[in-house]
Amino acid sequence: MVVRLTGQAASLYEGIRDLPIVSPHGHCDPAWFAHNQPFQDPAELLVVPDHYVFRMLYSQGISLEDLGIGQPASARDPRAIFRLFAQNWHLFLGTPSRFWLQYVFDNTLKLSKTLSFGTSDYLYDEIAERLQSPEFKPRALFESFNIEVLATTDAATDPLEHHNALLEDPWQGRVIPTFRPDGVLDPSDPEFRTNLQNLGSEIDSYASYLAALRGRRAAFIELGATASDHAIEALTTGYLEDASAVFERILQGQASDAERASFYGHMLCVMAEMSLEDGLVMQLHAGSRRNTNQVIFEQFGRDKGADIPVRTNWVLGLEALLNRVGNDPRFKLIVFTLDEASYARELAPMAGHWPCLRLGPPWWFHDSAAGIARYFDQVVETAGYFNLAGFNDDTRAFLSIPARHDLWRRGVALHLAGQIEKGFFDLNNARALAPALAVDLARKAYNLGAS
Repeated sequence: MVVRLTGQAASLYEGIRDLPIVSPHGHCDPAWFAHNQPFQDPAELLVVPDHYVFRMLYSQGISLEDLGIGQPASARDPRAIFRLFAQNWHLFLGTPSRFWLQYVFDNTLKLSKTLSFGTSDYLYDEIAERLQSPEFKPRALFESFNIEVLATTDAATDPLEHHNALLEDPWQGRVIPTFRPDGVLDPSDPEFRTNLQNLGSEIDSYASYLAALRGRRAAFIELGATASDHAIEALTTGYLEDASAVFERILQGQASDAERASFYGHMLCVMAEMSLEDGLVMQLHAGSRRNTNQVIFEQFGRDKGADIPVRTNWVLGLEALLNRVGNDPRFKLIVFTLDEASYARELAPMAGHWPCLRLGPPWWFHDSAAGIARYFDQVVETAGYFNLAGFNDDTRAFLSIPARHDLWRRGVALHLAGQIEKGFFDLNNARALAPALAVDLARKAYNLGAS
């Protein structure tokens, strides 16, 4: 699967292909860069952590146990896992995973043979040997990928020891944390009260709770964070006048389901207000029904490929938050959706009005060649280009970062060439827009500055 470019699209792509990578939202492990140890093995690197990969294999009847999911590394047979993956490589035809992985095989790992069941053992050894070489250590790859900045996503309770270590290290790679407080904002989380205990100070009142959150935000900012990140299935925001009393009932285990939900919506407004205080950009991901396969969730836990898109009402869901802080251009809110129908119906018109609002790129299932094309078609006419937040790769699979940015840049080139062909603007406009969409809008949206 290759997105081939010709004519003006090819020319525009050449102008942005080698620009630095700005990766302002993702899920890579900061320990990789703090310790800079070789990646463990090909299966651990390419299969086990990638829910795009193992969800497809599971859909074809391959057990997660056979893929090493939920097992300690010492109990896995990485060669057998890689062999099983290679045997089923054909299942990924037509998917963005195929494009990303083929890019990794061809451009990063530079494999000498085509992946198949017959070549799996040979390629396993070839990759394993590559991973032990100095140029394939995490920091060397970071530099060879031309990554300008990479943001991880870290729970509010995370001790951030790896980011602290990086701050004190002479290595020049810029790896920064992102403040993810869902576990201490959502009272319906089964670990909510435990998470509160791990915030770093005693919380016995609503006032002490807010103080602890401000303290953690400050700790993240000190280590370079420029953004917070929030996820909610059914989007709702609202400001509670009796938030202190509701919080007391939550602490005592006496709050109703409705009170817990309304408190979460209230805290999203509070987080927006805190962003005005400290400057953190607020990211909001909505519209994913998490852990829909109960059997898989109970056996393997969260994030195992069973999160599915649902409809999202952005106009009503964000109404309270936007009417409280949305007219202040100092506040930045970047939104992501899995409900593609809402782009043209709600999000693009909203971004074309509210000073705070920026549209995140196609997310998750729609981070694909067709998804990128649909995104531009649905949002540009109403939101324009400069109310977009550029691109982020949102990945745990470190080696796929250049592939994902390359796919986006190809999509940008195709879109802009199409706009020229339609007569909407000329080549000079397209040449100005291309680097903005590739890197500059993300730098600006996330307050990352230029290199």
